[in-house]
Amino acid sequence: MKKILILNGPNLNLLGVREKGIYGDQSFETYFETLKERFADNADLSYFQSNTEGFIIDKLHEVGFSHDGIVLNAGAYTHTSVAIADAIAAINTPVIEVHISNVHQREAFRHHSYLSKNCKGVILGFGLDSYRLGIESLI
Repeated sequence: MKKILILNGPNLNLLGVREKGIYGDQSFETYFETLKERFADNADLSYFQSNTEGFIIDKLHEVGFSHDGIVLNAGAYTHTSVAIADAIAAINTPVIEVHISNVHQREAFRHHSYLSKNCKGVILGFGLDSYRLGIESLI
């Protein structure tokens, strides 16, 4: 049984109500229940969300030596946070960077990720299904 954390960054607590044309109309909490059911036989999934960069870094440090994988959607911090990139580099647990939208079809500032070079892989543009793909890659 793989121990996997899904870690969401800023504004992802508003999934289902914000910019539905980009992010859909389902809350992450509802989708997370679907993921837990789907992977019940081979993954122990946990979930954490924060709008605060330091709390995301703290959570990476907390689980980065004890879990089998982390699926991380750092939201806008993807494009701004050297500190989160450094935290990923500092831990042993593999991290999969995920994005709901295809960031390369969006504003130019979203085309660069500070995190990608320290992640095992990157999955983007498949809606909430990006998380499922990230989990599958870790299993």
